[in-house]
Amino acid sequence: MKIAICDDDKTEQLQILELLEEHFKGRKNKPTIKTFSSSIELASIARYEQFNLYLLDIIMPVLNGIELAKEIRGFDKASDIIFLTSSPEFAVESYTVKASNYLVKPIQKAAFFQALDDISEKRMEESGKSIIVKSSFGVHKIYLSGLIYVEALNRKVIYYLKNGEQITTAERFSSVCDMLMQNSEFILPHRSFLVNMNYIRSITTTDMHLQNNKIIPLAQRRVSDIKKHYLAFQMEEVSP
Repeated sequence: MKIAICDDDKTEQLQILELLEEHFKGRKNKPTIKTFSSSIELASIARYEQFNLYLLDIIMPVLNGIELAKEIRGFDKASDIIFLTSSPEFAVESYTVKASNYLVKPIQKAAFFQALDDISEKRMEESGKSIIVKSSFGVHKIYLSGLIYVEALNRKVIYYLKNGEQITTAERFSSVCDMLMQNSEFILPHRSFLVNMNYIRSITTTDMHLQNNKIIPLAQRRVSDIKKHYLAFQMEEVSP
């Protein structure tokens, strides 16, 4: 990921840099970050050097942040833009350039980190693997990164998604398991449940607790294997 920071205040630039370094510390893929004190300079460079994320102040001389974002959108409609400004008055106008977020200074770390996480999650879903399923309401495209777990219930298969949606199909659960377990993040802790291990909060001797507060029973004869499988997955995820 390439990030451009544009703020005519050097102190503000430094604060944003420090927050970015803290947010990406220990992560496998660290971004390339460039700072700009002039909106005119960034507008000219961005035409030839593509950035994935722009962190823009709004109140700047000559070309303000909204005008800069409009320039960028003229040749780049795919990048994300976050406005970081001392004034809330441009919030509505920020929607005209499809800004991902609008944060008022002084920047709150939690809000800034959440904005970055939202962008990362969106990009992962857009580029990630997906499956197509058919329900009585039509055809659905499900991104695996947003699929928490699948349940077999009353000869139906129910997909539970991160956004709270539930999709019920008439598929065979065994076929769904065969398809999804080709991906390393899925595990079958019980004959009626298939779980995305990215959403596991904890595992006890009897249950699996998920991040959406769902409790999944464990097949008692396989508890040890389930825990080992999950541990191996976690180790793989954090390894460099």
